[in-house]
Amino acid sequence: MAGAYDDRDGKIWMDGALVEWRDAKVHILTHAMHYASSVFEGERCYNGRIFKSREHSERLHFSASCLDFEIPYSVDELEAGKAAVLAANGLTDAYVRAIAWRGAGEDMGVSARRNPVRTAIAVWGWGNYYGDAKTKGAKLDIARWKRPSPETIPHQAKAAGLYMICTMSKHEAEAKGCSDAMMFDYRGYIAEATGANIFFVKDGEVHTPKPDCFLNGITRQTVVGMLRDMQIKVHERHIMPDELESFEQCWLTGTAAEVTPVGQIGDYNFEVGKLTLDVAEAYERLVRA
Repeated sequence: MAGAYDDRDGKIWMDGALVEWRDAKVHILTHAMHYASSVFEGERCYNGRIFKSREHSERLHFSASCLDFEIPYSVDELEAGKAAVLAANGLTDAYVRAIAWRGAGEDMGVSARRNPVRTAIAVWGWGNYYGDAKTKGAKLDIARWKRPSPETIPHQAKAAGLYMICTMSKHEAEAKGCSDAMMFDYRGYIAEATGANIFFVKDGEVHTPKPDCFLNGITRQTVVGMLRDMQIKVHERHIMPDELESFEQCWLTGTAAEVTPVGQIGDYNFEVGKLTLDVAEAYERLVRA
């Protein structure tokens, strides 16, 4: 599938029914467009099976509750919707985007309790998120924006509004010839990339930032479990920027990113080493099992 995302052939599941791709539209006064009252999930389907699909549907409901609204479709109904839209588009390997948002209604201000909650699921073919970085290692900029305090945002939700500084940071990184940007948190600790969690290797052990102010990704949790099954020690902790110099390897995790090696962050270089490649291969086997 190619072309602009609003001008494609296919079907999108929208509010409980399959509609033509080009007809999946919302009104200009949709609350989410003005006030970011939207949550979403990114998932991948491998060989006809969405990896950890139900966990994603459950997290979509959880994220909505964090933003004080309720999705009008149960987890089971969302699961059925995913299956229906994949079948309607004839896809067995695809990216899956489920989204729920406050729509247009009687309210058009900060408050939107009288507005309906809308839900949609779209699927499309999507290759490597970082292109050839899967083999060569991604190059990351260091973002000037920081992940904010959990006292200021519902950081545990996958909410659209929380990605505003991620978009800005990624644009700045791309302008410098980088694939992405690494972000610090409000305290100055290393946090994550703009849409992926981050891992480091030192002396055969793995270090990853403690997710106490950013999303604890499903792929991140999966990889931590894999590493422990491989008898590799994992340190989930606060990591200072000056530690970058001592790390030997680095990789990113996320549904879109999968497991992507990192070759450079700012002025710091990393080896695309054996452990990184072993984890990437093990993850690939897991999702296609």
